[in-house]
Amino acid sequence: MKNILLVSSFVMLSLDACNSIVKQPDPSVKIVKQTDDSTADKNTDDLATILSRPEVPVLCYHHIRSFRPGEGERMKGYEVTPEAFAQQMQTLADSGYHTILPGQLYDYLTNGAPLPSKPFMISFDDTDLEQFTIGETEMKKHGFKGMYFIMTISIGRPRYMNKEQIKQLADDGNEICCHTWDHHMVTKYKDADWDTQLVKPQLKLEGITGKSIRYFAYPFGLWNQAAIPELKKRGYKLAFILSTKRDTTEPLYTVRRMIVPGQWSPTGMLKAMKLTFHLK
Repeated sequence: MKNILLVSSFVMLSLDACNSIVKQPDPSVKIVKQTDDSTADKNTDDLATILSRPEVPVLCYHHIRSFRPGEGERMKGYEVTPEAFAQQMQTLADSGYHTILPGQLYDYLTNGAPLPSKPFMISFDDTDLEQFTIGETEMKKHGFKGMYFIMTISIGRPRYMNKEQIKQLADDGNEICCHTWDHHMVTKYKDADWDTQLVKPQLKLEGITGKSIRYFAYPFGLWNQAAIPELKKRGYKLAFILSTKRDTTEPLYTVRRMIVPGQWSPTGMLKAMKLTFHLK
């Protein structure tokens, strides 16, 4: 019960998630990429049908490391030890869960495409190096694949992934996704910010991976209605929030995720996942 009660606390914790690198956008950056590629598939089912489909659990990780004294109590909610992460992956595999990627989720939600039994998703925010060195290593043991939400300002900096590691993740079958350029919250964007934060990182990641970047996570999990048409016209097909419920008018752009804190046991994580996403 203690583990389950922690779920509700993440509504507040998510405001402090992703200890971000913040930098003012470069006004000299000229973004030319635009797309009229509508993300609404011609054959997409209606909104009521999309909402009627059961949600797929999406786990969200930040740091895979031991708690560091001096960082503050709030960061304990975003740090999972390597041992705990390994145990969680083992428990999910032993319980018969199978990872899916965002393209599969999109096809399931919009067209009812079939999914494997007990589907779930693993996501990582902020480009931390241990997500590559530890996260993927453990997932590979069970045939799991993940989504990596990259803030591109951090690429190649100390304790963050470099271009080669991001490319390796993509080549291994994981999904590389956008988490903005410098982690500014979407609710603050004006004018050129949309291209700086949505298109600039999209182009950079496409250049690294050689693959289209079509999935996005809001910094801090915070979003507003103004962001959704901006995401759509730049070719994004799904956008992920954190602890709050998905929006009933835009479920594809408010896909819910659950932060996994270091305090949970593997059993507690499973219980919280089932409660959050209404699993049987």
